[in-house]
Amino acid sequence: MKSSTSKLSQHLAALTEAVQAGDGRCDPAVVAKAKAVADRAAQRVALGGDYTVVALAGSTGSGKSSLFNALTETELAQVAARRPTTSKAMAVGWGAELPNELLDWLDVGKRHLIVPDDKRLANMVLLDLPDHDSTEDAHRVTVGRMVDMVDALVWVVDPQKYADSALHDGYLKPLADHADVMLMVLNQVDRLNPDELKGCVTDLRRLLDSEGLQSMPLMATSATRRDGIYELRSSLIATVERKRTMLKRLSLDVKKSAKSLVADIGPKMPAKMNSSLKEQVASTMADAAGVPVVVDGVREAWRLRGRIATGWPLLSWVLRMRPDPLKDLRLGAETAAEQSSSATNPTRLPWANAVQKARVEQGTRELVDQAAQGLPNGWAEAVRRASRVNDQLLADDLDVAIADPELTAKPRAWWWTVFTVLQWVLVGAVVLGLTWWLAGPALAAAGFGIPLFIWFGVPGGALVAAGGIVGGLLLAALGRGLVSAAANAVARRAEKQLEAAVTEVVTNRVFAPVQAELDRYHQAREAAHAALR
Repeated sequence: MKSSTSKLSQHLAALTEAVQAGDGRCDPAVVAKAKAVADRAAQRVALGGDYTVVALAGSTGSGKSSLFNALTETELAQVAARRPTTSKAMAVGWGAELPNELLDWLDVGKRHLIVPDDKRLANMVLLDLPDHDSTEDAHRVTVGRMVDMVDALVWVVDPQKYADSALHDGYLKPLADHADVMLMVLNQVDRLNPDELKGCVTDLRRLLDSEGLQSMPLMATSATRRDGIYELRSSLIATVERKRTMLKRLSLDVKKSAKSLVADIGPKMPAKMNSSLKEQVASTMADAAGVPVVVDGVREAWRLRGRIATGWPLLSWVLRMRPDPLKDLRLGAETAAEQSSSATNPTRLPWANAVQKARVEQGTRELVDQAAQGLPNGWAEAVRRASRVNDQLLADDLDVAIADPELTAKPRAWWWTVFTVLQWVLVGAVVLGLTWWLAGPALAAAGFGIPLFIWFGVPGGALVAAGGIVGGLLLAALGRGLVSAAANAVARRAEKQLEAAVTEVVTNRVFAPVQAELDRYHQAREAAHAALR
């Protein structure tokens, strides 16, 4: 019993998990029914399995109430013309006390406690239900509710209406999975001769078998002559003694709902998005977000700053008049404070053009269509919604990622300082050479003792000044080449970092929600299958 209860609890937990995962994605009717089953089963388990609730259900004139009186050996159920029009069921329990909490849950107001003539009846509660074909809507509602809640069902039919479609189509066929907790009773057999009885029983058995109820027992009774009453009572006592009917009924309910969920969820679909399509989407997003523009800005800013730092100071000052590409885009460490204080569009990156937007939309649509391929409509739509759920956050996060000063060019390189110092040393040489050349003779004549060096007719000062100029220009040319090579390397590094940052944003805002829906789909599917095992 404990192992069965544990197994039911596992199936019940799996069904609840499947319901929660499938909510808003699976067929609402299927989810609602499964949730009702899960809730009802949990409540019934909480009430315990000491008592077995058996309900007599049947159509008007089937002799159900007479059979109820015969089984209970009372006259509690009114019959024929005296049958009440109440929509409430009546309960009889045997033993020292009634399971009032259980009967309250069943909403059975009329309840009677009788002394058992057989101790084996002590844990059974027998219900007399209203007629399932009553003209009163309330009666049919009560029957429908009780059919879902009781542990076992005894269907009572008479020889005239045993094939009634209201019973077979409305109750028996939908409950075909529950044949193990149901019993069919052909009552009023006292009205048939032996051949007629045999024919009715054979035809009813054939009818039940054709409806998937092969394991449903069939008995013949007569409440008037008490034919089969002892056998029916013994069968009910055996049901109570097994103490498994409640668990069996609930397990069948859970499995039936799980089967409906499995059918609605459909076959297993791929659990991951297409990697190449993800890369394509990330690439088009990076392009639309302005990564190429930023990379070009990084390259040009590095070149401009590097040439200013490594160029000949007497000429490179002209470069300082040029606008800095990164500052123009409001990017880089120098503009970080300005970016953070800007309320809208912190950068000056150009907005994505129509072609870029179309490529982004097309790539995203292809990715989502691939991810949703084969999924039921509700799940496919959930995947599409997930891809758009962060549209506004996506745009903001991309702009923030592009504007991150850590991902753009550093202000300067260490070796620029070396070039700057050397250039100024060479500028000093030019100044010193010119001074020596132009003022040297006068100073020497004044007695300052400055030597005048002449080499092939060229004053030493002129040679020093010329050397400083040539050295500065050569050093500037060398710096220009090194700066250009370094600028390309820095741009490539920035491109990788920016693309990685964009990919992270797209992953968080697009891929992750879509993947979460795919994971939820597989969670629902696995849970529904677990509830079936």
